[in-house]
Amino acid sequence: MVDEPSRAAAQTPPEDEHTTGRALLISVVAAIGGFLFGFDTAVINGAVDAIREEFDLSSFALGFTVAIALLGSAVGAWFAGAAADRWGRVRVMVIAAGLFAAGAIGSGLATAAWDLALWRFVGGVGVGVASVIAPAYIAEIAPAHLRGRLGSLQQLAIVTGIFVALLSDAFLARLAGGADQELWFGLPAWRWMFLTMLVPALAYGVLALQIPESPRWLVARGDDDTARQVLRQVLGSARVDTKIREIQDSLNREHRPRMSDIRGRNLGLLPIVWVGILLSVFQQFVGINVIFYYSTTLWRSVGFTEESALTITVITSVTNVVVTLVAISLIDKIGRKPLLLIGSAGMAVTLGLMAICFTQATGSGDTLSLPDPWGTIALVAANLYVVFFGVSWGPVVWVLLGEMFSNQIRAAALAVAAAAQWLANFLISTTFPALASIGLSFAYGLYTAFAVLSFVFVMRYVHETKGRELEHMDNAVGRARRAPAPATRPPGRT
Repeated sequence: MVDEPSRAAAQTPPEDEHTTGRALLISVVAAIGGFLFGFDTAVINGAVDAIREEFDLSSFALGFTVAIALLGSAVGAWFAGAAADRWGRVRVMVIAAGLFAAGAIGSGLATAAWDLALWRFVGGVGVGVASVIAPAYIAEIAPAHLRGRLGSLQQLAIVTGIFVALLSDAFLARLAGGADQELWFGLPAWRWMFLTMLVPALAYGVLALQIPESPRWLVARGDDDTARQVLRQVLGSARVDTKIREIQDSLNREHRPRMSDIRGRNLGLLPIVWVGILLSVFQQFVGINVIFYYSTTLWRSVGFTEESALTITVITSVTNVVVTLVAISLIDKIGRKPLLLIGSAGMAVTLGLMAICFTQATGSGDTLSLPDPWGTIALVAANLYVVFFGVSWGPVVWVLLGEMFSNQIRAAALAVAAAAQWLANFLISTTFPALASIGLSFAYGLYTAFAVLSFVFVMRYVHETKGRELEHMDNAVGRARRAPAPATRPPGRT
């Protein structure tokens, strides 16, 4: 009898190791949607100037063509929640993969600006769907003690997709001698930049069919046996029955999910939904995607060649990947809120420095240049800005959106928050050329102000969610809709 506990303890680590590995693999597949998300939104970077020349676009038309995918993303995000609740998370991932593939082919073979914009919109719908499904699915399948790190895989996949897209752009442009130069089968390099997305899109669709459905969705559909099988893969056999009971109790206290569940007295929505929306908006209003959509054009305008500008953009994206790995290692240790505050403060300083640098610029438009040492300072500040964003607002917002809402409203609230994020992204992306024409100092000064406001917002309204079970998440929805929590919680980590 004395040796029984020690034998049980000795058997626990291997099971934990197995279930942790399984949860990681499942989450990685789900996060491939984030890879395509990053790839699709960044691939336009290397093609911007070639598209302008190919279709003779004005600054406004160019900005709209670049950003039209973001409107598609807002549409995809809006409908993804309802689709996921009806058809399941995995089926909707496959739909997203199909939209990605269609957008890749259509954009690469576009014959006119409207044609390119249409297929960019289609691909954008796929991006929006993936932006909702991946964080929701990962949050629902991950053990609580791993949820922050596994949820951060979404952002890691996004920045990896950005990196691969920019690297691919640089490679194809160099191979052809320029983005507008002919490469294979009579097509210029910029068209191949879009067509390369077909490969990961097909991989995503195939791999999505290999992963299990969300256990919470299965329980909601009455398929408890399949849900148990899935939970054994990610929790281990000892904790499955407890988790099934918790999910059932949570669902029994609630009704079938619907969009009306997120309505409240404050401006028509529940307070927790407004927090999610503003997190999404601030993530974009600090101007991060200006760096990835327009950086090649930006650095060319301050004296770098096209090849050098593409190389600098790739280096920036590598920096983004590395700091996202740092965020993954920290998010379940120091928490979500501290990382957001660190990021807001750092972005405010670096964006302010970039605004100062561009007060020293001479010329305008294609003749804009930064004298020494201001060009170097701006380059360093831009990369430090990416560091602060990548270690904080990049991954943390997606983790929070996946976990901060109750089971009842998660899909609907995440869809609304993600749609708001894409609309904010669209607004920032389409207005940057106009703001830049006023002055880059003005544009970066505006982003600095939003970084400062994001710090104040987090301090006052964002609450820590580290280590909490989804079924026990203490938010405004729970306080308004749920019965009082029991005095004791079930044993175990998850």
